[in-house]
Amino acid sequence: MDKFYKLRVVAFLMLCVVVRSQLSSDFYSKSCPNLLNIVRREVRNAIKNEMRMAASLLRLHFHDCFVNGCDGSVLLDGSDGEKFALPNLNSARGYEVIDTIKSAVETACRGVVSCADILTIAARDSVVLSGGPTWNVLLGRRDGVFANQTAANGLPSPFESLDSIISKFDALGLNITDVVALSGGHTIGLTKCALFSNRLSNFSGSGAPDPTLDSSLIPELQSACPVNSGGNNTVALDNRSRDLFDRNYFGNLLKGRGILQSDQVLVANDSATKAIAQLYSNNSAVFFCDFANAMIKMGNIAPLTGGDGEIRSNCRVVNS
Repeated sequence: MDKFYKLRVVAFLMLCVVVRSQLSSDFYSKSCPNLLNIVRREVRNAIKNEMRMAASLLRLHFHDCFVNGCDGSVLLDGSDGEKFALPNLNSARGYEVIDTIKSAVETACRGVVSCADILTIAARDSVVLSGGPTWNVLLGRRDGVFANQTAANGLPSPFESLDSIISKFDALGLNITDVVALSGGHTIGLTKCALFSNRLSNFSGSGAPDPTLDSSLIPELQSACPVNSGGNNTVALDNRSRDLFDRNYFGNLLKGRGILQSDQVLVANDSATKAIAQLYSNNSAVFFCDFANAMIKMGNIAPLTGGDGEIRSNCRVVNS
């Protein structure tokens, strides 16, 4: 490890500070003092039942915060809701788990805790229970009263360019470090073949697979994603440790083994994102620190507080 690399590691660790927010970690300390224990218990039960659920809850929080801010709008039912936007349709999961958590929380402290806060805590606990970092979840969000399907259709896509993805993050106050750190959430979970099968043959009309994809991985992916499968088969985003939150995802990218095109482009050429990915691939502490800070920042995107919004009784519908 050279001197320059060591200095970069120290610099990153020094930046591992709590992101300031209008929310607070003790918001429910008096009104619902057992909240965190209740959510942790239910998330643990859900993950025991299905390990994949950890990644699903993390993704659900991401898709919530990137549309209207972190207001629980992704949870609302209705054909005009965010659930039916293309990035979420037959893809976003974990709604039933949030329902279960909400029911348990309502039993303990009725009408107090928002669905948006429950989802935020559940995302943190999903990371922790998968072996990842912990952080103080800032609370006090209220629930939105409408969904935004149009905006949800503009969520970052697996097929987008790096510049486009960075631009969408920047519009929400998230920087390049946040882009790479939050992409590291793909260290757990599965993805559908439809989201990457274009890389396996005739990529961009070339008549050949994506040249940035490790050729030794192609037969395995083609076997998992036969042409007649309809694209609904799934593969692990990190086939080295699919259910463990670790830094292997970044090592995969540097070897050309990123499954999604939007992941692999993070290490294209000599981009600033590649330097960050290289750093994370060698140092879990830096990755975990930056991921935790990025999650706090993302969780603070346009929250409804005070008298705005409401505390939904049922996460799927606005109060009557």
